Amino acid sequence: MTGLTDEQKAEYFRRSYTAVDGLWFMKVEEKLGFAEALQLDEAVWKVLPKIQARTLKRMMHLEGGLPGLQQALSARLALEGFEYEMERREEEEGFAVIVKRCPWHDLMIKSGRGKLSEQVSDLICRVENSVWASEFSGEGGEIGFEREERICRGEGRCVLRFGK
Repeated sequence: MTGLTDEQKAEYFRRSYTAVDGLWFMKVEEKLGFAEALQLDEAVWKVLPKIQARTLKRMMHLEGGLPGLQQALSARLALEGFEYEMERREEEEGFAVIVKRCPWHDLMIKSGRGKLSEQVSDLICRVENSVWASEFSGEGGEIGFEREERICRGEGRCVLRFGK
């Protein structure tokens, strides 16, 4: 029908998704300033991950709990273009996501806004991943989220921990 491969279609929608996020933020920032734009962005990222998590849970037929969260996050990160590894942490009843390349940080650098990346990440990444953890919490207990290292602070990688 379109002459595009499934991979090309996915790339088109991924680029559109990231472009609209950045454009929306910059237009709000122009009108209301950076602090207000970041506050509104936080409100958006308190809702969008719920939609994403529930959609992947349904599409992938996943249960709640750490195994379901790990599978869903792996799918999400791959779809968004992250380079990452998952490490199971048996002793901590959880897992770590080691992010080697973050496409969101890359876009901030490319757009000349690298100095704002840490400030945006400090709020948005924390909110987004906490929402993902809460969407897979339930009968098996609450799943917590913590960050240790962050690319946007020049640490070379992000370490995201999910566990009980």
